[in-house]
Amino acid sequence: MDMTLREIHEAFGISRRAIQGYEKAGLVQKTGKNERGHLLYDEEAQTRIKKIRLFQQMGFSICEIKDMIDAPDDMLKPIMKQQLLKLKRQQGNIEILIEKMNDLIKTL
Repeated sequence: MDMTLREIHEAFGISRRAIQGYEKAGLVQKTGKNERGHLLYDEEAQTRIKKIRLFQQMGFSICEIKDMIDAPDDMLKPIMKQQLLKLKRQQGNIEILIEKMNDLIKTL
C-alpha cells in the first residue's frame, strides 16, 4: 500500500527531513502523488527507506549507503563484517568510559 511522507514518518519513526534527504541523495524516489498532492511512496520505496535507516543506525554514512544499497550480498557481506568489528571496538571503548564514569561518580 502506498504511503505519504507523513505516514512513513509516523509508522517508521523516520523524520520527514531524513526521507527527503534520502530522496535528494538518489537513494529513494517518490512513486506518485495522491489527490491532495501529497507525495506517495510504494512498498518497494518503503522497504528501501527502512533499509537505509538501518544502515545509518549501523554507522554507515549516506555516501557509503549509496554504494551498498543495491550491492549483491557477496559484496555486502565483507562490508558488514568490517562494520561489525568497528562497532565492537566502539562498544569496548564505551564500556571503559562507563567504568571510568562510575568510578568518578563514586568519588564525588
